[in-house]
This record gives sequence, structure tokens and C-alpha cells, in this order.
Amino acid sequence: MKGRDDVFISTEVGQHQMWAAQFLDFEKPNHWMTSGGLGTMGYGLPAAMGVQVAHPDALCIDVAGEASILMNIQEMATLAQYRLPVKVFILNNRWMGMVRQWQEFFFGGRYSESYMDSLPDFVKLAESFGAVGLRVSDPEKLDDVIAEMIATPSAVIVDVEVDPNENVYPMIPAGAAHNQLTMSPDEQAVLDAASTDEGMALV
Repeated sequence: MKGRDDVFISTEVGQHQMWAAQFLDFEKPNHWMTSGGLGTMGYGLPAAMGVQVAHPDALCIDVAGEASILMNIQEMATLAQYRLPVKVFILNNRWMGMVRQWQEFFFGGRYSESYMDSLPDFVKLAESFGAVGLRVSDPEKLDDVIAEMIATPSAVIVDVEVDPNENVYPMIPAGAAHNQLTMSPDEQAVLDAASTDEGMALV
């Protein structure tokens, strides 16, 4: 995407949102659409769709998680109806990743309703909406799949299989100040801000 000034990135909410913010470069205003800390799962696909309508020749990519994208997946039908070539780039770790990370850090690994064990086949799902479906699990092939996604003139869903145990840093525990952010689960800031025994009993 280097050299292009017509790339617009939207995101859903979760770990993928944080990684997109950290690793994607933005040099112009209004090219990054995200709901910030509002926790609006399902925001990214409609946002990308709206941007694509406003900028028909632009490259509009929704960086998504497999849980967030399912919140508004029916909008793939809108992309088909109006022939909008939005690209959906799913970082699929089979978890509600940010929820899983918080449960790991602050609730002793008491995982509750955060594992996605009944996901659809996103390639077939894309095809059912008249889009192109791509999948990649080998990091060595990722660049080629991204290039194919960008070159495809229609809507695309890319299902990228990622490490289910990878965590995103830095993070600020609930109720903590910015100077208490942590770069790893071993840092004292996390331990100091961990939930109480009473709170953990609820999970």
C-alpha cells in the first residue's frame, strides 16, 4: 500500500484494532476509522462501506476479528448489491481475543463465553455473498494473499489464521492510570490492578 494516498482503514473492536493502530501507517487525516475505546463491535464493515461509497476508487479495508465481523456480516449483502469492493481482513484467533486476554490476566484464566468454537467457513461465507474468499495460515504466504486481495476488483474476505495465545501490549488495567500501563502480564502494574477475589468469583 506504500505510495498510495487513497487507502482507508476501518476496524472492528478488539486485539486486531490495537495491532492495526500500532502497525499500520497513516499520513493523512480521516483515513483511519475506528470507534476508539467505545467497544463498538461490528463498526468496521459499515464504516468501510460508507467510505467506499464516498470514495469509489479508493482501497477500503476493514481490519476485523472473527467475532466482531459477525456482528454485521449481513452487510456483505449490501456490498454485493451496490458492487462495493471493500476488503475484509480478518485476524482469526478463534477467540474474542481482548476478552480472553483480560480473563487470562485478571481472572485467573477463568475463560467464559470467549472461545469461538462454532465459526463459519469465512471463505465459503464470502462466496455465498458473491465476494472472493481467501485464507492463509502460513506467514510466508501472507504477502501474496494481501497482494491478491488488493488486486481483486470485487469485495474480498481474507481469513488469516493467527496464534490464539498472542496478547496485545501495552494495555492499561481497568481503574489504573496511564502510568500503570503494562508491557507484559508479568509486570507489577498488572498484579497491583488485578481484580479482587470477590470480582473473580463472578467469573
